Amino acid sequence: MKNLVVYFSASGVTRKEAKCFASDIGASLYEIVPREPYTAADLDWTDKNSRSSREMKDEAARPEIASADPDISSFDNVHIGFPIWWGIAPRIINTYIERNNLRGKRVVIFATSGGSPIANAIRNLQEKYPELSIEAGKLLNNH
Repeated sequence: MKNLVVYFSASGVTRKEAKCFASDIGASLYEIVPREPYTAADLDWTDKNSRSSREMKDEAARPEIASADPDISSFDNVHIGFPIWWGIAPRIINTYIERNNLRGKRVVIFATSGGSPIANAIRNLQEKYPELSIEAGKLLNNH
């Protein structure tokens, strides 16, 4: 079984965990990089007008990804990781999922979080994409 670890990391925490995880399972690694990088002000969740706050309030928000995605056709399992924002996946994860054909793939979600559980984020993605085989992974904090 061929594994791909796809991740988005705004501050570097998820990047560190994804790299360790990919190494542990012998997976290829791909970082989702936003076309417009997030600044500290963008990530200020206490500011209702920050970029991340506005994106998370707007279910239709789909931040652009800077580069082309790798060809996933040869991978059996796609592990998608992200920091939990407002209890769910950042909207850039929706961008990635919607621009890639993940049908027939085993999609396993992992996340990092300062305190939120992963269950709501997984349930949210399963409800948004019922045609995909999305499975619960784990919170990977302090690998």
